[in-house]
Amino acid sequence: MSRFALVALLTVSPLSLPLSAVADASSECALDLGSQVEIADCVAATEIKATRAMEMMLEFAKSSAQELDEMTGRVVALPALDASQTAWEAYRDAQCDYVGAGFGGGSGTGIAIRSCRVELTRARTKELRAELR
Repeated sequence: MSRFALVALLTVSPLSLPLSAVADASSECALDLGSQVEIADCVAATEIKATRAMEMMLEFAKSSAQELDEMTGRVVALPALDASQTAWEAYRDAQCDYVGAGFGGGSGTGIAIRSCRVELTRARTKELRAELR
């Protein structure tokens, strides 16, 4: 099966699955919307929301790391979190650029990149939340 046939199959097949089985933002948006422009706008709005949630969780994590550094008298946790966030952002950008490259510059490229960013941002939010103590 060619890559483009697989992409076509994957874009149609999720519509028949329950939402819990369809994890990516483009599929979530496609459930309620039809045109590519509407889906792109929905995924863009979803990315903004996911980013805001992650930034809020990052602020909580930074406060927690700073408190830990103050309690222990060491300056380790906050710089480690900052380095981790910088590395994660570089990974997210590179990974999602790679995902987008797989679309060969086609009209779905932007949707694929943004959908990737949403999913990785959601995962990062979950990671940050799990580390809060």
